[in-house]
Amino acid sequence: MAKLYIVPTPIGNLEDITLRALRILKEADFILAEDTRTSGKLLKHYEIQSRLQAYHKFNEHKSVAGFIEKIKQSNMVALISDAGTPGISDPGYLLVKHCIDNDIEVECLPGATALIPAIVNSGLPNDRFIFEGFLPQKKGRQKRIEALKEEQRTIVFYESPHRLIKTLSQLLEFLNEDRKVSVSRELTKIYEENFRGTLSQAIEHFSERSIKGEIVIVLEGKN
Repeated sequence: MAKLYIVPTPIGNLEDITLRALRILKEADFILAEDTRTSGKLLKHYEIQSRLQAYHKFNEHKSVAGFIEKIKQSNMVALISDAGTPGISDPGYLLVKHCIDNDIEVECLPGATALIPAIVNSGLPNDRFIFEGFLPQKKGRQKRIEALKEEQRTIVFYESPHRLIKTLSQLLEFLNEDRKVSVSRELTKIYEENFRGTLSQAIEHFSERSIKGEIVIVLEGKN
């Protein structure tokens, strides 16, 4: 019977993959990957020979029906993204939905994702939090930030390095400059950084340096 496995992959350090994830990737009839070049490095590192097929945000809507038929004709298919858990700010939701609609069994393995270590590292309350993913790049961006002004739970965002200062500055426009924030960069990698301070301090800190790597922003809720 056909089955789709959602397999988390390391967000940086290649050792952060489970034994079960490696077994599934080795046994899969084929692997759907966000970027076959990026995933190819991981598979080569672990000597995994399963064939890769591209499944990313640019082709998922037009090709999902075709992939469903391929999965139906297989026993085991794995879905991976470039880093972390597929479906969390990465392609995956649409394929999972179509699999469920077509009575294809879906199982998501536990594993790497950037938001959990970032919020635990932050020192901010993590018993209740909301995950906003990436803010809209243009339309609706400020409206989304303004809507979060009264949010009392800790708020988690993903951001790219070249938009970090812009995002921190826009948060400062709507929130008190003393609102606490943690910015995690290059999580699990050799140059991992976890900055903790106020919004104004974060802007000053990151304005003085070149910013590289994927970013997780953890923002204190309204007290």
